[in-house]
Amino acid sequence: MLTQVKPTKNSSSHTRIKRMNLSNAVAKNIFLFCAMISIFTTAGIIFSLLSNSTGFFAKVSIKEFFTHTEWSPLFNNPHFGVLPLLMGTIIVTAGAAVIAIPIGLCSAIYLSEYAKPKVRKILKPFLEILAGIPSIIYGFFALTYITPLLQKILPNTSMYNAASASIAIGIMTIPLVSSLSEDALKAVPDSLRHGSYALGATKMETSLRVVVRSAISGISASFVLAVSRAIGETMIVTIAAGSKPTLTLNPLESVQTMTAFMVQVSMGDNPHGTVSYYSLYAVGLFLFVLTFALNLLSHYIVKKYREEY
Repeated sequence: MLTQVKPTKNSSSHTRIKRMNLSNAVAKNIFLFCAMISIFTTAGIIFSLLSNSTGFFAKVSIKEFFTHTEWSPLFNNPHFGVLPLLMGTIIVTAGAAVIAIPIGLCSAIYLSEYAKPKVRKILKPFLEILAGIPSIIYGFFALTYITPLLQKILPNTSMYNAASASIAIGIMTIPLVSSLSEDALKAVPDSLRHGSYALGATKMETSLRVVVRSAISGISASFVLAVSRAIGETMIVTIAAGSKPTLTLNPLESVQTMTAFMVQVSMGDNPHGTVSYYSLYAVGLFLFVLTFALNLLSHYIVKKYREEY
């Protein structure tokens, strides 16, 4: 007569350990797969930009691309100097930074150091609403409200101009600077604040000379990320800044940024294989290099000036 052997306590524990090891291995492979997707996606983008840019630089010299002062790839007599697009991008980005950086930093200092918890719970959601508004709405807002206001103050303002686009992008990037800067300020230990107060420093002196200096790495990183966001903005500059690549320092004139040109070319009017078509990838590669350099700068600043408490 056969007897049923009951599983021992050791065998059940061994089975449970095997299941845990199996689940950990599955989870590890899933996470690895997700991480590899981002890596392969980035590699695919870089490969696409490089492979298609070779078709452009095979017919246009690098010297002409970086030194010529006229950009007209869609004309019968095309010119491929990227300087007007670069200047338009710099003007719009600089104007946006002038607006977003001081307002965002001051907002972060107030929310972190001055605002009471109830006031902070009310103000911060309203500030973050700006980040949830689609950029195309900012573009129409700049075209229909900001530009007419500028034309009343400065009659020489063009209908499409860099200033209105800069103001709209600056407003849009305020929450980015404010949120990241506030997180950096909140990470500063209260012991530094109490020590400053014990030495007789005022609230403002403690906020600016102690807290802000201690969080300078995170604050600087938020500035760089905001600039990167402004450089890569597309819809606002396409609607409000215009499509005239002009080499000018006047923000009241119409300019074209690199992203706005990429939108123009991608509309499908250029046949595949032409130089004007490949110019899209050349400008995209240049834009990728700029934003990548800014991200490297952000990581360098965080690593160099980071304080560990």
